[in-house]
Amino acid sequence: MRIDVLTLFPEMFHGVFGASILGKARDKGIVALNAVNFRDYANNKHNTVDDYPYGGGGGMVLKPEPLFAAVEDLVPDGGVKPRVILLCPQGEPYTQKKAEALSAEEHLVFVCGHYEGYDERIREHLVTDEISLGDYVLTGGELPAMVMIDSIVRLLPGVLGNETSAVTDSFSTGLLEHPHYTRPAVFRGWEVPEVLMSGHHANVEVWRRQQSILRTLERRPDLLDSADLTKKERAWLAEQVRSKKQE
Repeated sequence: MRIDVLTLFPEMFHGVFGASILGKARDKGIVALNAVNFRDYANNKHNTVDDYPYGGGGGMVLKPEPLFAAVEDLVPDGGVKPRVILLCPQGEPYTQKKAEALSAEEHLVFVCGHYEGYDERIREHLVTDEISLGDYVLTGGELPAMVMIDSIVRLLPGVLGNETSAVTDSFSTGLLEHPHYTRPAVFRGWEVPEVLMSGHHANVEVWRRQQSILRTLERRPDLLDSADLTKKERAWLAEQVRSKKQE
């Protein structure tokens, strides 16, 4: 996979791209990561990338020319057309499903904006996706881009040491992940559940699945409506709900 980030602050990505999972993935040749200063594509002597909005109003608006030129320069003639992702509060909410879909792409381009907003022609004719991390506003798109890139790259084959980690994470199965325990078996009087030390793998899997359902019920019950549960699991879940109401 190739990932390019169009930003006015490429230095923000140097440490992120070189450390931890992203750094290892790049060193292995699994992903190519590149931060590009789109100010280099400005078409005026002052290298300005923003201007006052037509019709008046506060703030500055990013001009279309530098961003169009930057994206077009990143795509060789006849090359794979990238998904061009605009980070903005108006975009669709980011989810694990979206991360999984984007991880199947060959080339992603992230556009990190600043100032008041983007010229609307960027939205209409350049980008393929508009994405928001949540209902809040940040100074720019750099931090959301870092979050998305991390969530996408970790899904690529060969990136994580344990290939089952990504598919069992919270949200990947439609449920929150089950609790984890490690040594010691007893810490300050708190014991690891006996089933996890039983060596009975089938019982361990049943326990983990049930705990995953319970944790989702307690913390994100909204996810259960669309979760892929068997009839037996839904009957068990209904029994747990009844028991909690009686407590």
